[in-house]
Amino acid sequence: MDYAAAKRKAARQITGENRVAGELLPDNDQIESEVRQYVETFLSDTQPAELAHLRASALAVMDSLARYRPYLTGAVFNGTATAHSDVYLQAFCDNPKDVAIDLLNRGIDYEVSETRHFNGRGAMIETLSFLWRTHRAAGAPVGVHLALYSLDDLRGALKISDANGRPARTDADGLRALIAAGATSTAPASA
Repeated sequence: MDYAAAKRKAARQITGENRVAGELLPDNDQIESEVRQYVETFLSDTQPAELAHLRASALAVMDSLARYRPYLTGAVFNGTATAHSDVYLQAFCDNPKDVAIDLLNRGIDYEVSETRHFNGRGAMIETLSFLWRTHRAAGAPVGVHLALYSLDDLRGALKISDANGRPARTDADGLRALIAAGATSTAPASA
């Protein structure tokens, strides 16, 4: 779950209200800091291997769908992913329906849902969710959520960074660099 959805759910559970003023909620950097602290305190013996498996799976999916310009975002990218995390990808292509047809042709069953557009303007983006099964005995299937954006959205996506100036997403080459560096707790300086 992304931080915004998690904040809304937590606020609803605590207050019983569907809408809570944003200034009453922690910002994403505070949440990520707490998640990192939790991972370091309670999961330091297993999380690096789990993260490595998730990143390798993400790279396999990205390489397989390279023609759709996939970018990795979320916990697998920023290093806070655990065994309970899914891979979040964003594809930027001329025709998002081509991705769905491609997955069907590969025999990959998926569910369709909607995700908020990264620009925050309320638009919804079609998202395909599926299990990625590796052909190696390296680990269990990985949940993948592939948000389908138009090619025109790519330029804006690459300009977005978090409050600390870190990129919000990376392409397959950036992920390869992360894997090669063995980075498990920070995102790369550039995508």
